[in-house]
Amino acid sequence: MQHIDKKSLNNAYRLFETGDIDQFEIGTTKGLQQIHHYLFQGLYDFAGEIRTNNIAKGNFRFANSLYLNEILVKIEQMSEETFEEIIAKYVEMNIAHPFMEGNGRAMRIWLDMILKTRLKKVVNWQLVDKMLYLQAMERSPVNDLEIRTLLSANVNEKINNLEIIFKGIEQSYYYEGYGNKN
Repeated sequence: MQHIDKKSLNNAYRLFETGDIDQFEIGTTKGLQQIHHYLFQGLYDFAGEIRTNNIAKGNFRFANSLYLNEILVKIEQMSEETFEEIIAKYVEMNIAHPFMEGNGRAMRIWLDMILKTRLKKVVNWQLVDKMLYLQAMERSPVNDLEIRTLLSANVNEKINNLEIIFKGIEQSYYYEGYGNKN
């Protein structure tokens, strides 16, 4: 695992061990920025900062940086009443991809905090297969049914179980190509 990713992984553990995560806004762009900054502070100059450049992954181009701030306001206003609405918001934030690097790792924590606060649930990420997750996320801009189905099959009420949270963080890094699946 690269130095940056090992350090950010340790930051992710500390975020929950210290309870610092409980001080962050839930479901907002600011809350996502707080998570991103915490994970990557001292590692990236842009930790927690909204990107000003355009980025793409494969053939998919994320939200244009010229419109990103307006897009983030709209995403923030999306409802979080039901599981379906929360996943729709997560998908839209993924399409926005507000940071130059580290979006997935920060957004999965952001998603779990919304689920924990609104529905008293958390995704058990260690049960979510990497390839199925990545394929579902790739197709989610067209239809989010696949990612909703995959994640809904792996939620539980163990919202304060640090083992589930830490294994989930490790899985999140595995999705991004760091480390091995446990």
